[in-house]
Amino acid sequence: MTIPMLYSKLHRATVTGAELHYEGSIAIDTTLIAAAKLRPLQQVEIYNINNGERFATYVIAGSPGEVSLNGAAARRVQKGDLLILCAYCQVALDDASTHTAQIVLLGEGNVIEKTFEQ
Repeated sequence: MTIPMLYSKLHRATVTGAELHYEGSIAIDTTLIAAAKLRPLQQVEIYNINNGERFATYVIAGSPGEVSLNGAAARRVQKGDLLILCAYCQVALDDASTHTAQIVLLGEGNVIEKTFEQ
C-alpha cells in the first residue's frame, strides 16, 4: 500500500504574471524548480493565499524571478498574489515515517530565504 505525501513545497511564491492566451501551466524560475526538486511537466497543486483558490497545473521553465500562471489558471490569480505550490508523491506505508519533503521558503521577489527537508 502507498499513501500520498508531500514531495516538495515552494512557500509564499509571488505571482509575477498571468497569461490567459497560452496553452497552460505555471512558468517557474529554473532556480526555484531546482531548489524544490521539481521537474518540467510535473504536476503541482497551487494554493492561492490571497483568495483561497486551489487548483492543479504542471511546471514549465521560466525566467529568473518568474512565477507566472498561464491558460485557464491565469483566471485564478492576480499579479502580486502569494501562492503555496506543492508536489506530492506516493510513498510505501512502511516508509512513511522516514519520508521527508523539500521545503523552499521564498521572500520578496521570489528570492530563496531558506531551504530544508521536513
